[in-house]
Amino acid sequence: MSLYSFLYKPLSPFFKFFFRVKLSGSENEPKDGAYLACPNHLSNNDVLITAACLKRKVHFFAKAELFKIPVLKQLITALGAFPVKRGAADVSAIKKTIQLLDEGKCVGLYPQGTRRRGVDPRQTEVKAGIAMIVYRKDVPILPICIQTKKMKILPFRKTFVTLGKPIYRDELGFEKGTKSEYENASHIIFDRITEMLIPDGDTIK
Repeated sequence: MSLYSFLYKPLSPFFKFFFRVKLSGSENEPKDGAYLACPNHLSNNDVLITAACLKRKVHFFAKAELFKIPVLKQLITALGAFPVKRGAADVSAIKKTIQLLDEGKCVGLYPQGTRRRGVDPRQTEVKAGIAMIVYRKDVPILPICIQTKKMKILPFRKTFVTLGKPIYRDELGFEKGTKSEYENASHIIFDRITEMLIPDGDTIK
């Protein structure tokens, strides 16, 4: 039995309780085959929340600095994380993502690239990296919307998580794989995420 199955999955109900997760759209998660799980990014806790809400193991990017810490490196590796160098085009991380997808696994990517705590996701920048991967690997994208009051995740503050219908490569308008196509496709993906935001979300209690 993997450490993920032994340790994390039994703890998933605890994380759902701790962050008062209200989950909808579970039927939209692909049951088999490779796919990209793409949530908006509010905090470091998004990894815990997303993994608790999905039935399948999610392999997430984690900043490379965390893999220099003894014990933590072994733990997060066992839980499915792999390193990425922030602020640079990390070819090894892209290759690792494609390898995991080739193996039929689920990889978690944040279209925003980094956390945007306390900011309406519709007002944030979107990176083109996710579209580049989808252009190379024809896999479904599961849009995930994470929302809470004032977009700040706190213990015992209600957190809404919505899984949208999968997005497929032929919906993204690729022709030649140009930079502008990547940018346009990434915005299409992120628009599908933000469309699930609850109106007047700041009134969430």
